[in-house]
Amino acid sequence: MIAVERASAPTAEVRTLVSELETVLSANYPPEQRHGLSLDAIFQPHIRFFVARVDGEAVGCGGVALFADFAEVKRMYVREAARGRGVADAILDELASAAREAGHTLLRLETGTHQLAAIAFYERARFVRCAAFGDYAAMSSQAVATSVFFERRI
Repeated sequence: MIAVERASAPTAEVRTLVSELETVLSANYPPEQRHGLSLDAIFQPHIRFFVARVDGEAVGCGGVALFADFAEVKRMYVREAARGRGVADAILDELASAAREAGHTLLRLETGTHQLAAIAFYERARFVRCAAFGDYAAMSSQAVATSVFFERRI
């Protein structure tokens, strides 16, 4: 059974999941092309962060940052062994719900060109590609050279 719970602090499980995500990203992207939030930034008032569990084991995480005009998916990750079991769908549903509860109707995200499974997942989840948004729009072309941007009405 999949359970998605709000995390209010950087627990050992959260640290481990975010560290695993960083390991994956650092193998594919140079530092200037990695735009993930630090653990301290994840637990700011405008961000809701969640951990997904399968039979009690933490297997994934994700956050949603609530901005004035949109909400943004942040630090979404599912361990490879747990993929294909609906965990990502459950996390995304929770993120969209948190965004809607905060009054948002637009959910955006940035992922990388090497994250083929993530790109396929977001496309299946009815996200459409869009231009760089928010802080990404002001970044150099080199900083976003490997970025893919998506959005979806919620």
